[in-house]
Amino acid sequence: MNGTMAASSNRIMLGPLVAAIDQGTSSTRFLVFNAKTAELLSHHQVEIKQSFPKEGWVEEDPKEILQSVYECMDRTCEKLTQLNIDISNIKAIGVTNQRETTLVWDKETGEPLYNAIVWLDLRTQSTVERLINKTPGRNKNHLKHKTGLPISTYFSAVKLRWMMDNVEKVHEAVLSHRAMFGTVDSWLIWCLTGGKKGGVHCTDVTNASRTMLFNIHTMDWDPELCKYFDIPMEILPKVRSSSEIYGLMKISSNLKSGPLTGVPISGCLGDQSAALVGQMCFKDGQAKNTYGTGCFLLKNVGTKPVMSDHGLLTTVAYKLGRDKPACYALEGSVAIAGAVVRWLQDNLGIIQTSTELEKLAADVGTSYGCYFVPAFSGLYAPYWEPSARGIICGLTQFTNRSHLAFAALEAVCFQTREILDAMNQDSGIHLSQLQVDGGMTSNRLLMQLQADILCIPVVKPSMPETTALGAAMAAGAAEGVSVWSLNPEDLTEVTSEKFEPQINPEESELRYARWKKAVQRAMNWETTEPVNNGNEETSIFSSVPLGFYILGSMFMLIGAKYIAAGQK
Repeated sequence: MNGTMAASSNRIMLGPLVAAIDQGTSSTRFLVFNAKTAELLSHHQVEIKQSFPKEGWVEEDPKEILQSVYECMDRTCEKLTQLNIDISNIKAIGVTNQRETTLVWDKETGEPLYNAIVWLDLRTQSTVERLINKTPGRNKNHLKHKTGLPISTYFSAVKLRWMMDNVEKVHEAVLSHRAMFGTVDSWLIWCLTGGKKGGVHCTDVTNASRTMLFNIHTMDWDPELCKYFDIPMEILPKVRSSSEIYGLMKISSNLKSGPLTGVPISGCLGDQSAALVGQMCFKDGQAKNTYGTGCFLLKNVGTKPVMSDHGLLTTVAYKLGRDKPACYALEGSVAIAGAVVRWLQDNLGIIQTSTELEKLAADVGTSYGCYFVPAFSGLYAPYWEPSARGIICGLTQFTNRSHLAFAALEAVCFQTREILDAMNQDSGIHLSQLQVDGGMTSNRLLMQLQADILCIPVVKPSMPETTALGAAMAAGAAEGVSVWSLNPEDLTEVTSEKFEPQINPEESELRYARWKKAVQRAMNWETTEPVNNGNEETSIFSSVPLGFYILGSMFMLIGAKYIAAGQK
């Protein structure tokens, strides 16, 4: 009896809870937080399979993504029940997601019409070249004044254009007005609020601002941009703020998460914006870096967008309520960060687990002059060079796998340094410390290296799930839910760990200069010009001047022979 009373009084003391769906590139998580203390009570994680049907192509199965969400919700609800926590205390659910990843589905059947094309996929390179060629002066920044983005393989509009051009099912569904386009957030919210039986087709301003179809000044889809990509506006989701009730959960009652039916989905932020909110970077000039599959550095620039002169993106940071102003951020994106660890593990087999990488690198404590530029998907900020490819240089007979492991970690830090330099130049304000989060921050050597290479302290919160926390905060603070206060004085103070720089700045600069040299070597590697593959012999006449020279020489020789014969 006393136990029951204690359990029920514990439940009462917990107060309202808020959950978050965190759907990332490599995994899905469902997490439940205490709305009063921001404490993480329980969570579950499921890995997501990526497929690479051709070189440079990266896809995921939309049904597997959805299924992973249900599985994470079920398992977390099970864990909460075991902890004697009442699931009915969950008052709201937020969604945060991998951005730019593009899906098209049939609104009548609810079926995806193709795999999700993942943000770092490169198949649209020829589409991008075609689009840039039709702009005045072949300028990749032609749409930047409206979108804040360069024309690049990275963003959703070119992926959607590719699907409409190359996937018969998508083409037909668009013509017969059955197609729905969305990023991962839209797909999940539509499915979780009823799908083909009345699901809500929406997205938030942060995800919309990564499509190249959204005007970051008017805060809506732009007819001219849609016309430029030749995309019908009817297939686009409705754009909403990042914190409002979009719809209510509808879950099959035979699932353990069935009791979540009727809970409002009231927060939605692209993962990098969610991390900015979760790190509580609400002041102009505050910045965070997230180390996931890629690396993403965002700096809050306030309520007026700042356009970059140094290769950064201007993006919507958040809009926390229908009547609240939108805040903007400068963003630097690195395509390959955590993905380099996966590559060393899966492709080269030099490590079995990601934790092994830290130990290997720590064993040598130096790259011994080896530099690794992991431009597997071209280079993103500040270069925007899709033709770059990964290189490892500075190798000697002494180089071993430990040096390579160290060089891989350094590469993540150097890429971050390039972005921070660009940010300091754009904003004129030098960052005094960098707040960090994401899976790779558990690697203490990486964090120390980052502080050394930036020459400023790196601050890591003790609770690393800041992306999910940001989505939960937006959901809990929504009008009609209001169980989470976003007033600065009410926000829970987050405990953190600080890494101070430990090497002298001269050594840091020397290593950085070497890295820049390696980056130049990686540039313009992959071109679309035909290259002789060695199967056919190159004709001497393929060079016109050389052809004329050889023919001329032959005629002169023949002529000389005839003259000589005549003289005899």
